[in-house]
Amino acid sequence: MAEIQTKSESALIKKVGDIANVMAAAGVGFTDYITQLTYILFLKMDEEKEEMGLTSAIPDGYKWKDLVDLNGTDLIDKYEEILKELAKEDGLIGTIFTKASNKIDSPVKLAKIIEMVKAENWYMMEGDLKGAIYESILEKNGQDKKSGAGQYFTPRALIKAMVDVTDPKITETVADPACGTGGFLLAAYEHMKTQSKEIAKQNFLKNNAFFGADNTPLVVTLASMNLYLHDIGTNQSPIVCQDSLLDTSDRMFDVILANPPFGTRPQGSVEVYANRPEFVKTSDNQVNFLQHIMSIVKTGGRVAVVLPDNVLTDGNATAKVREKLLNEFNLHTILRLPTGIFYAQGVKTNVLFFEKGKPTEDIWVYDYRTGIKHTLVQKPLTREHLDDFVECYCSGHMQDRVQTYSQDNLNGRWRKFTKDEVYSRDQLKLDFKWIVSEEDDDRTLAEMIAQLKKESTNIANAVAELEKLIGEVKE
Repeated sequence: MAEIQTKSESALIKKVGDIANVMAAAGVGFTDYITQLTYILFLKMDEEKEEMGLTSAIPDGYKWKDLVDLNGTDLIDKYEEILKELAKEDGLIGTIFTKASNKIDSPVKLAKIIEMVKAENWYMMEGDLKGAIYESILEKNGQDKKSGAGQYFTPRALIKAMVDVTDPKITETVADPACGTGGFLLAAYEHMKTQSKEIAKQNFLKNNAFFGADNTPLVVTLASMNLYLHDIGTNQSPIVCQDSLLDTSDRMFDVILANPPFGTRPQGSVEVYANRPEFVKTSDNQVNFLQHIMSIVKTGGRVAVVLPDNVLTDGNATAKVREKLLNEFNLHTILRLPTGIFYAQGVKTNVLFFEKGKPTEDIWVYDYRTGIKHTLVQKPLTREHLDDFVECYCSGHMQDRVQTYSQDNLNGRWRKFTKDEVYSRDQLKLDFKWIVSEEDDDRTLAEMIAQLKKESTNIANAVAELEKLIGEVKE
């Protein structure tokens, strides 16, 4: 049976990929293709539900049967009418079709996608199978450099390791305030679903445990569909379209898992501080997201969040946020990550693991950066690469942690920094480095070029000064 499912999965992934390639050749970007596929797939599954005697949530006149036999301009016109009407609906329908619009102006291409979807029964397919097919499309979309969709895609190996050590329980709530296509929530669900067979707990897990937000409509569509295909939020999607940094609701969560967007807030956006006067004022996206996450985790709750180096080293507002983090939260673990694992190249990141309710004392740091090289294609990060970190972390029994760093092993990757060492650092900077690696240089290309420019300028200035001195001596 497992072999049949594998064949079925690979065959369907290939079919979906083939259509994607046809669309790409015709000039339709992968992101537009996958969004349109999502709308059509949802219509088809709703039809299958009705055939099984289940209730359809889609209003009459805007269903699969109203679309499937049309062609030419009639097909395009009806499809656009359906998208427009369903975007107005409440609940799951409205979330899936958030700001939906047609990106396929060719009736022939649209008919081709419909024909491909029509050939399969999707609703009765196991959640794991149809979800795996959809995840494979999302991953391929993340690798499409032209689409820019990589910014929404965190390596699944890293997500799984973060979930494994944070260990969300089936009775807990889990949130991602910058959820992208839902990878963290989905990994948490996979981790939690085997913990109990009790119907009440399973129902809570599928309908009440998760919350995700993103401010990009098409990403909200993809995340909602991703969870729906895994049988999560089948009536009301746990995903909302909102700017989390302006969220002033009082919802709190047991576990936060996130990889928020980095950089400065886009021009024209509402200033965060205007809505959140309790925040330390900054235009830095990642620092604001850290403050938001700190505000929505329950006392005793756990956080694992990917953040760039500047959050650990910058002064001024960032240093104030760091001080608040150390005083009000137990930042017990930092995982230093290498470059080359994200689609955005050259970004130096860390995972911060902390709990709310007690101040920070010792900080344990795992250096998976110095001397580590990964690329997206030749040597992608796998879950096995993080096995040693997960083992060192001692999830659930942190009192048993043992350093691999010692006077006999100065390059051990797992090291404890005591409370005195942490709080004596200038501006509470948390850029812990100790491994010596002469042959490896973890600077980005841009940093190397900047350094070369600086050194060449210094050399040019020194030569000019020398020439000036020689000229004065000759005189």
